[in-house]
Parts: sequence; structure tokens; C-alpha cells
Amino acid sequence: MAKLYHVPLSPFCRKVRLSLAEKKIECELVEERYWEKDADFLRRNPAAKVPVLKIDGKTMAESFAICEYLEEVHPEPPLMPRNAENRYEVRRLVGWFDDKFHNEVTSKLLYERVNKKVMGQGYPDSSNVKAGAKAIKYHLDYMAWLLDHRRWLAGDSMSLADFAAAAHLSALDYISDVDWNRSDTVKDWYAKIKSRPAFRSILADQVPGFPPPAHYADLDF
Repeated sequence: MAKLYHVPLSPFCRKVRLSLAEKKIECELVEERYWEKDADFLRRNPAAKVPVLKIDGKTMAESFAICEYLEEVHPEPPLMPRNAENRYEVRRLVGWFDDKFHNEVTSKLLYERVNKKVMGQGYPDSSNVKAGAKAIKYHLDYMAWLLDHRRWLAGDSMSLADFAAAAHLSALDYISDVDWNRSDTVKDWYAKIKSRPAFRSILADQVPGFPPPAHYADLDF
């Protein structure tokens, strides 16, 4: 059985978890306090980052590289389009959420409110929190624009782009940092993807000291 070293609210880990679950690959989850830089974990990934996936006798790091590997080895159901132009768009949007969205929103909200406390790094920086709360509005509006022109974020079919976005938003939703009333289009998209069986284990996550809001696991929110 595959083994994934992860942190429950890490959007990068959640993206891999969603890919594994969608492809029905059984996987043991092992929580890893990567910031403590345990020697055994550093041997698995010298970069001291999660996720790390042990599968098929290999140890793999970097979430997007892991997801691409899973797509190539387990192509059904597909999370990448067959057309080169459409694959480009999926990769572009995965990069958007894992880079731009992460730096402008996730790191400013989730990391300040949760990670700092869990890692014993002090209190949230209010200026970062304010910047993240402002930036997420722009990103939700961009998602709404995409979904006004497409059935899913990258095109007509659900893809890894949707999982990347949902991974970040679900982690932020755990701490009630998403204004779902800003866009009915985005809210409907999230309800649709949240109802997939692949999402079940993510919605069951619990972080000690941070209880999820009442709506978090509600499929009809």
C-alpha cells in the first residue's frame, strides 16, 4: 500500500490526496511534523517539505510532480486532458493556485492563523492577514470569470486544476476564510467538487485546537 507523509491542512498534500482518492489508490496517511526536520524525514526528502509519497517502491516529493506521475501510471480516471493545449491550461492554473494564490492568500491566512501556532512561531501578523483577506477577493472573482466561460476551471472536464484550487480553498474554509457569498458560480463549483467521494477523507480532517466551522463538512452549504 502507498504511504503519504502529510499535514492535514496543507493544500499541496490535499491535492495529492484528492488525486489518489479519485484514482482509487489505497494510501496510508502519516502526519509529518516536517518543521522539526526529523532525520528520518530528511532522508525521505532533504527539502524538508510535505507531501512525500512512497509508492511502487519509490519515494517521491513535490506535489505536482507526484500528481503527474500518478496520471501517467494510473491514467483512469483522467485528471489531465489529452490535448496539449488543454494540458497547458491545467498546468497553468495549477501553477496559479500553488504559486500566486498560495503566496498571496494561503500563506497570509492559513499559515498566519494556524501554522504559526502549531509550529510555536508566535502570533499572526495582522498586516499579512489583512493582505490575504483582500487578495482572496481578487482570486474568487478570477475563478468566477473562468467558470462563467467554462464548465470547470480549465475546460469542459474536471481536472487537476480543480483539485489544486479546491485543496487551497478547502484548507481556508476550515478556518472560515472564504466568503462563499461573493460568487454563486464559485460556490456551486465548490459544492459540486466537494460532493465527490474523493473529498470524504479531507472533510473528516481535524486539527487539534482548531475545530472546523459547522458548515465545513456540509455538502449542501
